[in-house]
Amino acid sequence: MDFHELARTRQSDRKYADTPVPREVIERILETTRIAPSATNSQPWRFVVVDEPDIKNQVADALTTPLVKNMNQFAREAPVLIVVVEESANATARIGNLLKQRHFAHMDLGIAASYITLAATEEGLGSCIMGWLDERKIRKTLGIPRHRTIALVIALGYSTEEKKSKKRKPMDKIRSYNHY
Repeated sequence: MDFHELARTRQSDRKYADTPVPREVIERILETTRIAPSATNSQPWRFVVVDEPDIKNQVADALTTPLVKNMNQFAREAPVLIVVVEESANATARIGNLLKQRHFAHMDLGIAASYITLAATEEGLGSCIMGWLDERKIRKTLGIPRHRTIALVIALGYSTEEKKSKKRKPMDKIRSYNHY
């Protein structure tokens, strides 16, 4: 599959077959993600793969809220959750953060999440990125140090959803040349 087809095929899936994802597949996805670009090659990430059902369900429960019915309830169906943890950036990236008043790790983690979802699609898996989470509960469940930030959780599994056509803004609403 070429890259354009891969990008067109990837979607946020919320229904998964009750089929385990082999660790070799997860390792290939993470190897692809490991080589993702980051500001000053800082690589400010750690990926905690959660595939043991009891632990996975505890993490899935930390992705829900009684405030919004059905918020991330599908996460329990996913055979794998990947918890994306922000690690310390290198000195050059930290200096850049201060000078440019930007937090480059946020961009880096977004790039890494994209690599995970695209690599998962290439492997025949569905995925969904979730940012609504109870960081304290996930930190406690997985033993993540308090000085680390949990950025995202990504569900992975063999999707049972139909491929959907993408609804996107027209090109002339998102692109211009040489001026805004």
